[in-house]
Amino acid sequence: MILQSINNIAELCARKGVQQVVISPGSRSAALTLAFARHRGIKTKVIPDERVAAFVGMGMAQYSGQTVALVCTSGSAAYDLAPAVVEAFFQEIPLLILTADRPKEWIHQQDGQTIYQNELYGKHVKKSFELPADYTHPDTNWYIERVLNEAINLSQAYPKGPVHINVPIREPFYPTADEKITYDRNVRLIERLETQSTLSTETWHRLQNEFENTPRVLIAVGQLPPQSALWKVLKEFSEEMGVPVLGDIISNIPADEDFVRHHDVFLRVKNYEQLADLQPDLLITIGDSFISKNLKLFLRKLAPARHWHIKPTEQLIDTFQTLSLQVPVEPAYFFQKLLEDMDYQQFVHQDDDSEERAQYREKWLQAERHAQRKLAQFFRQETRWNEFTLVDSIMRSLPQNCVLHLANSMPVRYANLVGASTQVEVFANRGTSGIDGCTSTAVGSAMMTDKLVFLLTGDVSFFYDRNALWHPHLPKNLRIVLFNNNGGNIFRLIDGPSAQPELEQYFETRHHTSARHTAEDAGLRYLTLRDDSQNSFSEVWAAFLKEDSAPKLLEICTNPIQNGDVFQSYRNWDV
Repeated sequence: MILQSINNIAELCARKGVQQVVISPGSRSAALTLAFARHRGIKTKVIPDERVAAFVGMGMAQYSGQTVALVCTSGSAAYDLAPAVVEAFFQEIPLLILTADRPKEWIHQQDGQTIYQNELYGKHVKKSFELPADYTHPDTNWYIERVLNEAINLSQAYPKGPVHINVPIREPFYPTADEKITYDRNVRLIERLETQSTLSTETWHRLQNEFENTPRVLIAVGQLPPQSALWKVLKEFSEEMGVPVLGDIISNIPADEDFVRHHDVFLRVKNYEQLADLQPDLLITIGDSFISKNLKLFLRKLAPARHWHIKPTEQLIDTFQTLSLQVPVEPAYFFQKLLEDMDYQQFVHQDDDSEERAQYREKWLQAERHAQRKLAQFFRQETRWNEFTLVDSIMRSLPQNCVLHLANSMPVRYANLVGASTQVEVFANRGTSGIDGCTSTAVGSAMMTDKLVFLLTGDVSFFYDRNALWHPHLPKNLRIVLFNNNGGNIFRLIDGPSAQPELEQYFETRHHTSARHTAEDAGLRYLTLRDDSQNSFSEVWAAFLKEDSAPKLLEICTNPIQNGDVFQSYRNWDV
C-alpha cells in the first residue's frame, strides 16, 4: 500500500498515548483523516472551523495534560490553527499538529491551497518537522517513525508544548473501494525517560542561609494547573516558616484562610508608604503569568532585595523586574526540601528565629481579611444591576468540584478580584491573553470530564468565537455564562480609551446582537437574565445548574454605562 506510512502515523499515536484527535475536513488530508478515523484506538472529533478545532484540541490537552493531535488540510487552513498554537506554546500545552501539504515542487505554482507550510509556526512550536512526499525507500519509513516518536516525546518533555509535522501527500490519497486500511503493529516505539532536576548540597546550604537570614519572605504564585499536592506543601510551609503565600485565581489557589487571594483589592492603594510594611526582602515566585496589575506595580515600586523564581526552565522571565536567581527545579520538591531542612536546623539549634517572619505573614493575612470584609460591604451596598456584583453572586454560587473557564478581558479580572468561594479548577487562556478561542477552549475541556464546566465570557469574545458551537460534539456538562453589554466594556474601564470621544465607535464597537438564535441553532438550552426579568438570579441560576440532556447558555444583559459607573465606585471605595 502506497500510504502505509501515513496509516502508521495513527498506529504510533495510539500506541504512544495520543488517542484524542481533532480533525477538520479537507481533501489533501484525506489519508490522515481516514487513518485516524478507522483506528480503533483513536477517538476523533470532526470540527469544520480550523481555528475552533485547534482551540478545542488545546482545551482537551489543557485539562488532561495529554498530547492531543490536530489534523487539517493544506493552505490557509494550516494558518487558521496559529492562534491556538501560539496560546499552547506560551501556556506549555502539548499538541501534535499534523498539516497535510502538497509536495514541494508544487509550491508557488498557482496550484490550489498551496503555501509555504514548512516551519509555518516559527518560534511558536517546540520544533517543526517535514516528512518526505515519497514512501518507497525503507529509510523513508524509518525516518517517519523516528520523527513521530521524537515529536510526541517532545510534546510531553518539560516544558510541554506544541510540535508541528508537515505532511506532503501525493495523489491518490483516497483508498479505492476494495482497499482496506491496515496498520503495522510492529511500528517502532522509542520511549523517553523523564528526569528530575535536583540541587547540590552546597546549593541547598546557600539557599537555606539566605532564607534563614531573611525576615520578610513572600511567595507569589502565577498561573498553574490544579495541583493539590503543591498547595498542601505550601500551606505547611507558610504556617511553619511564617511566610505569606498569595496567588491570582488562575494559580488555582484554594479557598483557604491561610492564603492571600484578594491582593488585587488591597494593593491598589496609590500611596506606597501605606504598603511599605508589606514590602518583601525576598520574593519567591512560581508558576507563570499574573493577572493582577496592582501586584506587578507594587513589586516594581517596592522591589525586594532578592527574587528567586522556581521553575525547571531555561527561559529567563523577569515579570517584576527584580529577578536575581533562577532555581530550575519543581516547586513541590523545592518547598518540601527547604521545609524539611529548615525544620531540622531549628531542631538542632533548639531555637526558632522565625518570629519576625510570622509577624510579616500576619500583616498580609490581616490585609487579606480586611479586603474581604470591605469587598463584601461594597457588594451589600451596591444595588444597581451590573456585571461586577453579578460575577460576585456567580462565584459564590458555583458548585463544589466544578471546572471554571474565564474568558479574557473583564471576566477574568472580575473573577480575580472576587475569588472563588468553593474549590474549583480554574483555567484561562493567559498565555497570550487573547479573546479568540475562549469558548472553544472551554468546549474542549468539557469533552474531557463529567464535571460541570462553566465559562464566564463577554459578548465580544463570545460572538467572535461562536463557531465553537458549530459542530456535533457539544457536551451536556457545558454551562456558558455570557455577559452581554453590547460592546467591549473593558475600554470604558481603562483610563486611556474611556477619555476619548471615539470610545463607542472605535474601541467599544457597539452592537445589538443577542445569543438566543446562536444557542438555538447549536441546540443549547437558552436562559436569560436582565434588570427587568420576572425571575430572580437564584431562580434562574438553579435552573441553569440543573442536569440536562443538552448544554446551557445563560445570557445576562447589562448596561455598559452602569457597569462603568459601578466599577468606578469600587475604585473609589476606601479599602
